[in-house]
Amino acid sequence: MELIKQIKQAEAQAKEIVEQARLETAKITEQAREKQVQMLAEAEAERKEAIKSAVNQAEQAGVREVESLKKQSVEQIRQVEQNARVKLEGCAVKVLEHLRETG
Repeated sequence: MELIKQIKQAEAQAKEIVEQARLETAKITEQAREKQVQMLAEAEAERKEAIKSAVNQAEQAGVREVESLKKQSVEQIRQVEQNARVKLEGCAVKVLEHLRETG
């Protein structure tokens, strides 16, 4: 009788150990799932921040390039105007010389 009682007690303890292990496994699994969800959310936030930063840098680079191109175009216009003045002055001198010679 005592042996049967001990066997039943051992079975009950084994069932309790198995149930505790099952609960612990479920708890660990849930924690891992929550951690994965959290890590995915953090990764998504980092991705969005990286995109935002890249867009901001591209916008700033675009603004700098526009300013640079504006300066270049102003300089080119100034040079064309200067060359035109020089040529116009040269033409005016030639016309006046031609008028003096013919006139």
